[in-house]
Amino acid sequence: MTDVNESTPTTTNQVEMWFDPICPWAWMTSRWLMEVEKVRDIEVTWSVMSLAVLNADRDDLDDSYREMMKTAWGPVRVVIAAAQAHGDQVVKPLYDAMGTRIHLGQVKDYDVVVREALEEVGLPAELAEEAHRETHDDALRHSHERGISLVGTEVGTPIISVEGVAFFGPVVTPAPKGEAAARLWDGCVLVAGTPGFYELKRTRTQGPVFD
Repeated sequence: MTDVNESTPTTTNQVEMWFDPICPWAWMTSRWLMEVEKVRDIEVTWSVMSLAVLNADRDDLDDSYREMMKTAWGPVRVVIAAAQAHGDQVVKPLYDAMGTRIHLGQVKDYDVVVREALEEVGLPAELAEEAHRETHDDALRHSHERGISLVGTEVGTPIISVEGVAFFGPVVTPAPKGEAAARLWDGCVLVAGTPGFYELKRTRTQGPVFD
């Protein structure tokens, strides 16, 4: 006979999110996932993808975006280099430190972002030099392709995988909190797990709200 006081074991959902530190929409999604962690039994692994890699062979970019892609290599290279040298546990703190400066502080100089972020999380300052090196680009591309392979090439950042079911997004602003975050999570998992479901989208009428 089962003890009525025995608690039913719960299963922690393994979640992986791919991000590029410079993407404001990925930043919004990451803040939402942090809220979900408070109200749902999930464990998030944070992984890198790259807008620079994603857009490398495109010839339809406007000049300003093309120029931005040239500097987009820096932050993501440093995250990869830091993870390889010091372990995956440094990825999220470094992302938080970079994103706070890029998206909340509106710091446009990524060299400054990298330098200050490394100092904040206590990582060696010399890692900043990796922003301008191709040393870890193979590892960067591998991480990027691992995420893209789950959803196809017609998407960008962020990508989320839940127990092997992956999707782009959600793209949302501002990041829902509390039970609102939980409801969005439940809905995303539901539609992503529906066989044959591919897309649900509408035109964005508002930019990221960083609160």
